[in-house]
Amino acid sequence: MTHSPGLPRTALLTGVGRRRGIGAAIARGLAEDGFALALSSLDAYDRRVNGEPSDVASLAEELRAEGASVLLLDGDLADAAVPARLVAEAHEQLGPIGALVMAHCESVDSSILDTTVESFDRHYAVNVRASWLLMKAFAEQVAPGPDTPGGAVLALTSDHTTHNLPYGATKGALDRLVLAGTHELADRGIRTNVVNPGPIDTGWMTDEVRAAGAAQTPGGELGGPGTVADLVRFLLSEQGRWIRGQVLLSNGGFATPAV
Repeated sequence: MTHSPGLPRTALLTGVGRRRGIGAAIARGLAEDGFALALSSLDAYDRRVNGEPSDVASLAEELRAEGASVLLLDGDLADAAVPARLVAEAHEQLGPIGALVMAHCESVDSSILDTTVESFDRHYAVNVRASWLLMKAFAEQVAPGPDTPGGAVLALTSDHTTHNLPYGATKGALDRLVLAGTHELADRGIRTNVVNPGPIDTGWMTDEVRAAGAAQTPGGELGGPGTVADLVRFLLSEQGRWIRGQVLLSNGGFATPAV
């Protein structure tokens, strides 16, 4: 897979805490495509929400053994100072960043009647404010002008809202935020897109949920982390550079009405 000649071959990926997650699959794919990687994670989140510690260090060892350059970064994105620090550290140690892939999220189930203000505010801080600040810091290290090497920003979104109110609401805001970059950052040669992968089992699905999801997909099966990585790799390639300002459904036709 080829890439734009001017696109710096370093990528900053957020939300890469677990080896079986979507972020890890994207990291493996981009490493195969020759990107140097800065991987951001938060062990406390994986322990609190996923019930298991982050194993990103094992992922880094795996990728380094295959020849990839990998930098591990940690930080709570609810802290407004962290996004710029992550970009600065990645830039300082790996050089100019060509791609920002935002797979991080705060995701705690709650509904209209029982969501707390604290939870709502944390979802916005992580899913929306941090994403804005990451994009801002990323864009600031890309020089504007006709000779700019440019860059690409991708974010992962979701349609889920019912009984997942703060997560779903903030994903909607994330979509608008990222798509604004298509025009606002055009002078820096930065293209932006949002990927909606539909339901992906990264360890959270029960057998019942998995079967119900597969039944709503025309092919009778759900996608995996690798199906998300395939699209991300294409969007960061030379062949994918014309796709800009889109929310792309990559869900195998999940819940698509039959005509």
